Amino acid sequence: MNNTVQFERNTKALIDDLKSVCANYGLGNDGNEFKIITQVFLYKFLNDKFAFEVKQIDKKLAQAENWESAIRKYKKSDYEMLMMQLSESTARLKPEQFISSLFENQNQPKFAELFDSTLLDIAKENTDIFSVITDGGEKIMLFENLSRYVIDKRDEFCNAIVNKLVHFSFEHIFHEKFDFYATIFEYLIKDYNTNSGGKYAEYFTPHAVAKIMASCLVTEKVKNATCYDPSAGSGTLLMNLAHAIGEDKCTIYSQDISQKSSNLLRLNLILNNLVHSIPNIVKGNTLLDPYHREKDGKLRKFDFIVSNPPFKLDFSDFVEDLKSKENHERFFAGMPNVPKAKPEGMAIYPAFIQHIMYSLNAKGRAAIVVPTGFITAQSGIEKKIRERMVEQKMLRGVISMPSNIFATTGTNVSILFLDKANTKGDIVLMDASKLGETVKDGKNQKTVLRREEEEKIITTFNAHQAVEDFSVVVSYEQIAEKNYSFSAGQYFDVKIEYTDITPAEFAAKMKGFQSNLDQLFAESRELEKEIQKQLKGLRYE
Repeated sequence: MNNTVQFERNTKALIDDLKSVCANYGLGNDGNEFKIITQVFLYKFLNDKFAFEVKQIDKKLAQAENWESAIRKYKKSDYEMLMMQLSESTARLKPEQFISSLFENQNQPKFAELFDSTLLDIAKENTDIFSVITDGGEKIMLFENLSRYVIDKRDEFCNAIVNKLVHFSFEHIFHEKFDFYATIFEYLIKDYNTNSGGKYAEYFTPHAVAKIMASCLVTEKVKNATCYDPSAGSGTLLMNLAHAIGEDKCTIYSQDISQKSSNLLRLNLILNNLVHSIPNIVKGNTLLDPYHREKDGKLRKFDFIVSNPPFKLDFSDFVEDLKSKENHERFFAGMPNVPKAKPEGMAIYPAFIQHIMYSLNAKGRAAIVVPTGFITAQSGIEKKIRERMVEQKMLRGVISMPSNIFATTGTNVSILFLDKANTKGDIVLMDASKLGETVKDGKNQKTVLRREEEEKIITTFNAHQAVEDFSVVVSYEQIAEKNYSFSAGQYFDVKIEYTDITPAEFAAKMKGFQSNLDQLFAESRELEKEIQKQLKGLRYE
C-alpha cells in the first residue's frame, strides 16, 4: 500500500477518534460537534505546518531529537527572526501553544481553561491572516471556547482530545496536493454539510460536477485570476476551480449567508494552500448586500465565477428591497414571485444568475448549476434571462446532467456556461442525461459518472464537437429561432433509417400487405352485416 493511501486512512481514523471522543462526552449528533471536530482538526494541522516550516528554515531543528525542546531554548530575538521567515500562510505559534505543551500540562487543574485559552490566543495573534469577516465588518475568529459545549467533565474531555492529537503528524504529507486534501476535507465534514441544517441549507456539490465545471471553464493557462462564488457553501466549486488554474495563480472571493459554510470554506482554503484568500471570505447576504466592491463603490467584476446557488429559498423578507432602483440593472429580469402558501418554495436561483451575469468582467466566464427546467421555460424571468444571454452574446453552452446526480435532491440539473468573449456563437448544447450508473447513497439513490464519462463530457465540450444524440454546436441565431431553448434535444436531427431490398423482396412485401388488407376488409364487411342484423332485432319493451 502506498504511503498516501495509508496516511489517508490514518487521517480518517483520527477524525473518527475525535468524533468518538465527542460521542463519549454527550456530543454525538450535537449541533456544536462540528465546531469542535473542525477546529481541533485545524489546530492540529496548523501546529504541524508550523513544525514543518521551522524545520525547513533551521536545519538544526530538523536534526534535533526533540524539536520542541530545541526551539524552546531560542532567545527571544532569534525566535522573532524565525517567525519573520515563515510563509504568510503559516500560523505563528509560541512554544506554550504547541500540542506537545498541552500534552505535558494535561494534569494541571482547570486544564480545560488552559486548552481554551491556548486556542483563543492563537486566533487573536493570527487574526489578520485567518479571520473571516461579516458584511458588517465583524471578524469571525479562527477558534473559540470549545470546552463550553461540554456540560461536565470538561478537563477530561480536553485531555481526551489532546491525547488523540499528540501521536499523529501531518508533517510528511504537506507535499500532497488537491486530490488528497479534497478527500480528507469531504470526510471531515460529511456529517455536517447536509440539507438538514435549517433555513439556509448547504448542499455538497459532487466532485464530478465540480470537476466538469472547472475543466470547461479553464481551457488555457491563466495567471492573477480572480475567482468568485456568490453562494460558496464549503467551497467545493472554488477549490476545483483554483486547482485547475493553480493555487498560486488565482485569488478567491466568496460570500455566503451561512456562518457555518464560511467557517468550513476557511478550513478548505487552509488545507489547499489558499490562505492568502481568507480575507476575501465574507459571511453575508449576497443578493441584498454584495460585499466585494471597487474603490468607487461599484460591484467588483471577476474573471471566473462558479456557483451552485440555492434553487428555492424563502427570500420574502428581502424581495421589495431587491426591487429598488439601484438594483434595477443588476436584476434586469425582475424578482421571482413569492408563493403565498409556501414561501420557502420561492425560486431564488434566477436572482443569483442575474447577479452572476452582472458580476462578470469583459472577458469573464461562469459556470452555474441550474434546475434543468430553466433551459426550456417558455415565459417569465427564466426566459428573459436566456434572451439576454443570447442578445448579449455571452452563452458558451449547457450540459444537462443525469438525474439524481445530487443524492439529496430529486431535481434534474444542468450546468450553464457563460463566456463574455464568446461573441461568435460557437455554442455547445449537450445531453449527458443517459450517462452514469446508479448507486445507493444512504437512503437515497444517486447517479455516479465513470471517469471515462467525465472525460467524454469535458473533451467533447471543449472541442466544440457535435456527437450524434449527445451534443450539438449551434449559433445564437439558431437558438433565437428555437424560442431561446437551451435544450440539446430540440436541435438533434430526426433520423429516418432506410433498408436496401431487391425488387423481388419489394414485390413480396407488397403482396403480403395486399393479402392482409384483403383479409381485414373481408372481416370488416362481415362485421358490418352482423351489426346491421343485430340492430334490426332490437325491440322497445
